[in-house]
Amino acid sequence: MKVVFTKRQLKHDPQTFFVSGSIVDHPEKPERAARLLAAALKSGLVAEEPRDAARPLLERLHTPRYLHYLENIFPRWQSIAGGSAEVIPGIHPDRRDCGYPLSAAGQAGFHHADLSSPINGDTWESALWSAHGAAHAAGLVLAGERSAYALSRPPGHHAARDYCAGFCYLANCGVAAEALLAGHRRVAVLDVDVHHGNGTQDVFYARGDVLTISMHADPARFYPFFWGHADETGSGDGEGCNLNLPLPRGTGDDDYLRVLDGAIDRIAEFGAGALVVALGLDAYEGDPLRGFAITRQGFARIGRRIGELGLPTVLIQEGGYLSDELGLNLSAALEGFMETHGG
Repeated sequence: MKVVFTKRQLKHDPQTFFVSGSIVDHPEKPERAARLLAAALKSGLVAEEPRDAARPLLERLHTPRYLHYLENIFPRWQSIAGGSAEVIPGIHPDRRDCGYPLSAAGQAGFHHADLSSPINGDTWESALWSAHGAAHAAGLVLAGERSAYALSRPPGHHAARDYCAGFCYLANCGVAAEALLAGHRRVAVLDVDVHHGNGTQDVFYARGDVLTISMHADPARFYPFFWGHADETGSGDGEGCNLNLPLPRGTGDDDYLRVLDGAIDRIAEFGAGALVVALGLDAYEGDPLRGFAITRQGFARIGRRIGELGLPTVLIQEGGYLSDELGLNLSAALEGFMETHGG
């Protein structure tokens, strides 16, 4: 299996994170990707640089004004007298159907759902190449490879059609799913990150050709709070094609695997021809953003169970933050997957 990654993804280096009323150091650091790449190579994956392939796919998933904002906001922000070093919003609208502002400060408020996704001079390049990696990995699978792993950093599953959130700027899993539809009538996205994949849900919520499933800590008391509840099932053509499986904080291996079995049954029932896995490692019991209590052995079991589906699969890196075990958890998941998937 190949790991798709470019050093351009390391350039984005966010400095601050506003959480629980405090400004702290941002946890989504370039070192995450360095550790994950080393672990993937140690597990036998072969590194490959992505090609420029994502832009047409992004234009199907995100609004034109949002893509324009991401690409152009930083130099505009720099012209603001007394502006911060990073683009960080100071106001948010109460709904999405309001007026669209012309000012940089107003657009920042409109296109950021929270204060976790600052934009600096390198953010657009890194986010775009992260999406290119997802598209490239999907292209490898469409060309006949059984599976591929996109080390997509910055991550993407909180990025919606018209806003960024949760360290995420572009819908990487959406890019992979959209690409796979060129060769498959139906595609499934399975999100095993500890946080709900609200961005992926938003992108496909009214579509019937992509099944989105997210297993995550119950948003009643966990980020992203407003999305990820069990009654969100899709709309229009997508009714019944979104499955949220909120789980109690502290869920461990055995209880998680029981719910995963049901998710996998739903993917088989949907008739998906290919699978995208949002491979969040922040469900780990020692992750800094604690929500679940999955062990390293648990990640191996999760990987093996997903591999048993036997579908052409693109694995997309999502969460998982700096701890001594980060690389070991990735290796456990990848090796477990390859053990049963054969690719």
